[in-house]
Amino acid sequence: MKVDNLFLVPKHFFVPEIIEKRKPLAETARRAGWTGCNILIDKIPPQGKIDIIKGRTEVSRKEISEKLGISDRLIVKDIKARGWLLDILNCVNSIKTNEFTLDDVYAFTSLLTEKHPNNNNIQPKIRQQLQFLRDKGVIEFTGKGRYRKLI
Repeated sequence: MKVDNLFLVPKHFFVPEIIEKRKPLAETARRAGWTGCNILIDKIPPQGKIDIIKGRTEVSRKEISEKLGISDRLIVKDIKARGWLLDILNCVNSIKTNEFTLDDVYAFTSLLTEKHPNNNNIQPKIRQQLQFLRDKGVIEFTGKGRYRKLI
């Protein structure tokens, strides 16, 4: 047997949105009522998936260490703030080009409003999270509402 792919997800990428509760086991099961969960890997941004083995090839320790360093820049203790950060990071990652505008991210306003219905200031929150990503070296502000992805 061989391992095809193996990756690490640092704990600061775990937010409630990526955990999917499964239905409890049936009453006839040995552990009746036990409830498990699924981790929705597709909802974790690429910055939170650090390859250890890729295509049956071991990734170099140097590359793993570099990616862990990038990942560690995104540590946020408050779980609500962490959710916002990962949501904005996923929005930025879904923009196809390396360079993008604030309006490109504002296009996700309705999606973010659905995910965060108690927040009445979605666009200011988007700007705040973009500033955080800029300060952490994930994106670069190039001027007049324009940004560039760095990682």
